[in-house]
Amino acid sequence: MAMQRNALVIIDVQVGIIEGFHAHRATEVLGHINKLLSQARAQNIPIIYVQHDGKAGHPLEVGTEGWRIHSDIKPHDEDLIIRKRASDSFFETTLQRELEARGIKHLIVTGCMTEYCVDTTSRSAVSLGYDVTLVSDAHTTIDNKLLTAAQIIAHHNALLDGFDAGPHSIIVKPTDEVNL
Repeated sequence: MAMQRNALVIIDVQVGIIEGFHAHRATEVLGHINKLLSQARAQNIPIIYVQHDGKAGHPLEVGTEGWRIHSDIKPHDEDLIIRKRASDSFFETTLQRELEARGIKHLIVTGCMTEYCVDTTSRSAVSLGYDVTLVSDAHTTIDNKLLTAAQIIAHHNALLDGFDAGPHSIIVKPTDEVNL
């Protein structure tokens, strides 16, 4: 079987979420993403940052400090940045075209926020014909009215592990078990 070309996808790890919303275990999540970034750079694996463009007054309002990608995982010049306006990183963006141009078939997904952009993008990717590894300890969110962030993350890790669309699926693994 031919080896699938991988890409590391970092969704919405922006100042407004990490610091403004005080994302759950943010320091730990940033550390895990940095470990994956180091591996990807060492192996020349494409790195794709997805950056949410919030409207005026939104914590991720374009051009504000909150909109910026967090400095702990700052993109390099060769990294791709895809800007989006919806939870689905594929919706009205160039992401699928960029993946196709690079021959990428497998996404290693990290980022914010678990139940919105991470979940929606992972499910959409599978439906579009990509395999996904969701890194269980490299995505985060905040508490909501019903559940703590830890509960939301654990629920999505369990729910999405094995989610499929035909031959394509999501597997969930911690950083230390991810093979780029």
